[in-house]
Amino acid sequence: MVDTTVLIVDDEQRMRKLIKDFLMNKGYNILEAEDGEKALEVFEENKNKINLVLLDVMMPKLDGWSVLREIRQKSKVPVIMLTARGEEQDELFGFELGVDEYISKPFSPKILVARIEAILKRINGDKENTKDYDGIVIDKEGRTVTVDGKLIELSLREYELLKYLLDNENIALSRDKILNNVWNYDYYGDSRTIDSHIKKIRHKIGKKGKYIQTVRGIGYKFEIRK
Repeated sequence: MVDTTVLIVDDEQRMRKLIKDFLMNKGYNILEAEDGEKALEVFEENKNKINLVLLDVMMPKLDGWSVLREIRQKSKVPVIMLTARGEEQDELFGFELGVDEYISKPFSPKILVARIEAILKRINGDKENTKDYDGIVIDKEGRTVTVDGKLIELSLREYELLKYLLDNENIALSRDKILNNVWNYDYYGDSRTIDSHIKKIRHKIGKKGKYIQTVRGIGYKFEIRK
């Protein structure tokens, strides 16, 4: 997997080497940590490039649960827990903390890779359906918009208008063009309806409303200005 980085956290050097060698043969980039404290240190230094964490439960200094809690406070990176324990209660506890997968030792390296690839495929698919515009996140599959994590209630027309502006970021759009693409060509009403909808959208998205700019004599454009 080109440009895919996995952090392996396990106090057993033999286990780390086994997983590392297998994943590197598959094209993954590897980072390692031998205990919980080191894991958090490595994660903090590389959190922007780590795509997945393989995390052992029983480790010195900090156990896997503690490491997971810390990671989940700042990241949604997928985490697979590796453990010699296979108790149902342990698995339920892991999922409550935000584990994506749970694999009991001993395990087949091929199965581990299959689990990793399945998770990354799902995560990457989610990313393709959502896009973040400085805190304005639009989910095209779910047809929802959130601003700084808060779901915004938009009418269908408001959603379509905002989506059109976002899809054409930094492009000045005339009112006629907006009408033709959002209201379709069979709309014969007053173009001032756009102004009304823009006003409502700006109000609903709060401080981010400033990104929807009025272009004098033309129409509107969405542009992020700090």
